[in-house]
Amino acid sequence: MKDINFNTIFNDIFIELQPMENPGVAASYIPELAKIDPDKFGIHLSHVDKGDFYQGDSNERFSIQSISKVFSLTLAMRLIGGNLWSRVGVEPSGTAFNSLVQLEVENGIPRNPFINAGAIVVCDVLMTYLDNPKVELLDFIRTIANNPSLEYNQRVAESEKNTSDRNKALIYLMRDFGNIHNDVDEVLDLYFYLCSIEMNCCELAHSFMFLVTAGMDEASGEMIISPSQAKRINAIMQLCGFYDEAGEFAFKVGLPGKSGVGGGIVAVHPGKYAIAVWSPRLNRKGNSYMGMKALELFTTKTEDSIF
Repeated sequence: MKDINFNTIFNDIFIELQPMENPGVAASYIPELAKIDPDKFGIHLSHVDKGDFYQGDSNERFSIQSISKVFSLTLAMRLIGGNLWSRVGVEPSGTAFNSLVQLEVENGIPRNPFINAGAIVVCDVLMTYLDNPKVELLDFIRTIANNPSLEYNQRVAESEKNTSDRNKALIYLMRDFGNIHNDVDEVLDLYFYLCSIEMNCCELAHSFMFLVTAGMDEASGEMIISPSQAKRINAIMQLCGFYDEAGEFAFKVGLPGKSGVGGGIVAVHPGKYAIAVWSPRLNRKGNSYMGMKALELFTTKTEDSIF
């Protein structure tokens, strides 16, 4: 990477975004998410050599929602390795993240671990192999984030549970096809709590650094997952990390990443950095409108992506 002043880059991005109209709308189908100030904006970059850079509301925690599916996938891969892929695929979905149609046609095997059905199957795997799944999953996330203060948001989890008819339809359909092995309510409970985890941009960027450093924990030097597994997770993020807008993100930003309907996006440049951005207003595909714009500007100004 050429010598880049990230503080200057962030300042320039903020200046360019300020006058830009934001047609996005904050998620409201989960009532707790509708209570967030939709005009918040934060960004944080953690670089392997250059340290940390940030601006805006980067230290304010928010519900990371589907970004957390990267953590559950990582833990499942640690537990059962390649056996996971007999129950969930690695292909882009091409349909909505909560689609029933595709699941029916493909015999209860979700296209990838980041759509709702796929993440629910991953939670079912965790239910099978962990003694206390909710506690052990949170402990794992605290470990890779090097942050023992991270917590589930009980209100958000309950809010999701109270608006969960579509997810119930997904899990019962998969159980009918034999792809759910544990109690339906317990699996869904774990899934709702997974999505409710709160982090800020700084914490998110640091929690993804193991995917920058080929599976290694940046603080302890221990391996979270193998380099091969880290490569595969980055590949799935590149192909499937943005619902049915993954191609657009790859085309405009050029980094593996994952979004959530809480307005967060995390992207990684293997070997270099992880960057997290938060802006709650979502576009029609469920991704942060300004977050996508900010990351497009970032890789354009730095002239640095994986391509």
